[in-house]
Amino acid sequence: MEPSSAQPSLPYLKGYSPNIVGQIARLINEKRLGEFLVKRYPERHDIRNNKALYDYVQGLKSRYLKQSPPISKAVYDDKIHIVNQALGLHTQISRVQGGKLKTKNEIRIGTMFRDAPPALLRMICVHELAHLREKEHNKAFYKLCTYMEPDYHQLEFDTRVYLTHSELFGSIYSS
Repeated sequence: MEPSSAQPSLPYLKGYSPNIVGQIARLINEKRLGEFLVKRYPERHDIRNNKALYDYVQGLKSRYLKQSPPISKAVYDDKIHIVNQALGLHTQISRVQGGKLKTKNEIRIGTMFRDAPPALLRMICVHELAHLREKEHNKAFYKLCTYMEPDYHQLEFDTRVYLTHSELFGSIYSS
């Protein structure tokens, strides 16, 4: 792809200022977006399987949300469509068991984040955990996210940039 002045379609960056989107588009056109990301995030995390992901999410929950309902499952899910369903899903599964209604909380993270930088995986997990207390993306929700991860907003933006690179060029890390 030849660098050009044409701005690529950047669905993950909708809602950000034209100035910010223009900066990312420039990095794309100059083939420097991967270099930019690797400089910020030199390594991928080592949480490779669902058991390790569950333990990681449970550790965050135990540290920040002790009084929240328990997590029954945390898994990588290859069926999550990143643009439509954001980065992961938090679901409550309700079942009747012995005449009682039992609710289980599950967290599903898009499989593509198996190779993400540690800070970006943490941001996604924090986001999904915040849904245990706040179902809507409102002021209280984002306050809870920044309580668990002070750099939440920057990491959310960086995750969107990471997704943009992944979609256009693949992984930022060499295999």
